[in-house]
Parts: sequence; structure tokens; C-alpha cells
Amino acid sequence: MKEVLFQKIEAQKERLWEMADFIFDHPEYEGKEYQAADLLTSYLEQNGFQVERGIAGYETAFRAVYENGTGGPSIGILCEYDALKGMGHACGHHMQGPACLGAAVAIKELAGETPFKLTVYGTPAEETLGAKCDMVKKGCFLELDAAFMMHGSPTTCTDVKCLADRSFEVVFHGKGAHAALAPEKGKSALDGLLIAFNGIEFLREHVPDDTRMHYTMTELPGPANIVPARAVGKFSLRSFSRTNLELVVERFYDIVKGAALIAGVEYEIHPKSDFYNKIPVLKLNRLLMENAELAGAPRLSPPRERTGSTDFGNVMYEIPGSCIRVAFVPEGTASHSQEFLDAGKSQAARDCVLYGAKSIAGACWDLIGTPGLMEEVKREFAENKKKFK
Repeated sequence: MKEVLFQKIEAQKERLWEMADFIFDHPEYEGKEYQAADLLTSYLEQNGFQVERGIAGYETAFRAVYENGTGGPSIGILCEYDALKGMGHACGHHMQGPACLGAAVAIKELAGETPFKLTVYGTPAEETLGAKCDMVKKGCFLELDAAFMMHGSPTTCTDVKCLADRSFEVVFHGKGAHAALAPEKGKSALDGLLIAFNGIEFLREHVPDDTRMHYTMTELPGPANIVPARAVGKFSLRSFSRTNLELVVERFYDIVKGAALIAGVEYEIHPKSDFYNKIPVLKLNRLLMENAELAGAPRLSPPRERTGSTDFGNVMYEIPGSCIRVAFVPEGTASHSQEFLDAGKSQAARDCVLYGAKSIAGACWDLIGTPGLMEEVKREFAENKKKFK
């Protein structure tokens, strides 16, 4: 059956490649991915999926459902299609939609007597807004028993843990004055920001080992002879444990408040991102890797034990999930790089679409057709949520 399943993906390959090339050639960003969303949803409708567009408050987010009978597992396949501002598809998101659609259509065409529900979610603005975070809060994905994604990569592998991330913009408001003639009349907003930076440095001694804290000044304060009336900084706090991160965030708020008191200025804190850590489900990782091997994907590698932050973490914090990373660029190539961009329409990228589709389709087929497997996945998820929360 896997051979037939993979053949049904191969039968779609020219159309899948056309879609990937079109999305690559027409990069769109930040929830405005109109052409990509229309292309993907039209293909799903043509292949018998019930499509709902503009979900969760995002014009380019969508949900496409195919239900085979009633009951059975409910499986989701999530795809991204946004590009990087100023670079285009230097992260390979143009391959995700076609790969996910290829998998979904193949499963639908091979549907037999076993009941299942298959949902393709279109998730925009991963690079900028982290739309999945908001979509989870609005009830998306929560009906699923498990969710899969794919991503282009230097090696074919899965991930275990990722960093939870809370980021903030902090604005200090002081009082401008001439620094030489009337410094006593000024209150330096820049002093407040610099004291906050120093407060973070003192905090480093008192946080768990996996905590990451970084910051930058996002606006220049002005000439040296003027007491700055405004200063703006960006702070990012990360940990592999969302629970531990919240304790760090509490200390961060105190640091900003204390910095403002020392400088005699006012402040505003604007939360920006809130990415959760993944709850790993190694059974799902193994399913994807077994099917990637069966499909002949290149450079099979051990899982990445620790990775950065992603809005897919917010999904995997609530339901079992996994993402297969499929090799299409040389080992050591960084994402968001010119090398990633240059490889976007290569034969390796085309192959990546098919390997990703086959890995996901095979894993979905295993969950649909193997009695008790989904229950094992759910048990592991529940156990790991106690460990990794």
C-alpha cells in the first residue's frame, strides 16, 4: 500500500513542482500571501476537500477537510507559504504547501474502509507574526489527534526540543534637555534602557542553564548634547521550558520597572512574541523518519536535540506533532541564507517536495491503518507534557 501511496504522489509531481515554483517566484509576506493561499486552496477544492478560507482572523489562513466515513483518527497536515522580507523564499517555505497537498491528495485517493478525518491547515506569516500562536488561541488545530509538518533542510531529520520565546518591546519616556547648559532639567530615557540592559546581565547569574536572554536598541537616541527623551529596546527571553521561562519574565518586568525608577523616567512594555516549547513525541518522529527512509530521502540523520523557536511549538504544546526536515542543500548551509534561496528551484528542491510528501503521507497512513498506534502516541504526549512543560 505504501508503494501505491507513493505512486499517487509521483503522479502529481509536475503540478506540485509548478506550484512550488510559482510560490517561489511570487514571494509574499506577513499574512498577505494571497496568491499562494489561492493556489493551494484551489488545488485542494479541485481534489475534493471542503475548504474554509480566511480563518482565525487571517485572510490567507485556511482549513481544508476530507472525511472518510465517521470516527477514526483526526490527522492534520500544516503548511507555511510566507517568504522573508527582502530575501524571498530563503527558508524553503515555497516547498511546504505543495508537499503537504501532495500527501493529502494521495491519502484521500487511497482511502478505503478505515475511517479517518484529514485536515490541511494553511498557516501564514510564520516568519513575522507567528500566526500559529494566535490560531491556537482561536481554537485551530485542537480538534486534531496529531499534526505533521515538513521543512527543507541540510539533512533529513526531526527535532526533539525547541526554545520557548517571549519577546518584548520596551519604550522609556524621559524629558529632553540640553546636556551642557541644563542637564538638571533632563531625564534620560536612554539611561533607563542602559540600566535595563545591565539588569539583564546581572540576572544571567540567577537563571537556569538553558535560559537565553538577548536585547538590542531599536532606535538611535539622538545627538550627544541632548538628553534623550525616548529610548526603545527589544528584549528576547528563551528557555526549553515555558514554565521556567515565565519565572524569568517576572524578573524581567521587575528589572524594567527598577531601571525606570533609577533613571526617573516612565516606561511601556509591549509583548511581541509568545512561542511555546515543543512537547516531543518520539513515536511520531520515528514514523516520519521510517517513511523518509522508505521513500529514499537523502542524508538521513539523528534528530536535532535542541533547536530555536517556532510557532509550531504552540501547536505541539497542545497536541501531538512532528516536523520532518528534508535535505535539499549541502550540510552546514544556514537557513535564511543566499544558499537556501539559490537552491529554491533546483532539482534537489523538487525532490524535497516529493520526499516530504511521501514521509508525511506514509506516517499518516501508519496512524490510520495501525490499530492502537494513535493511542500510543497520545500516551507518550501526555507523559512528556509532564516532563517538558
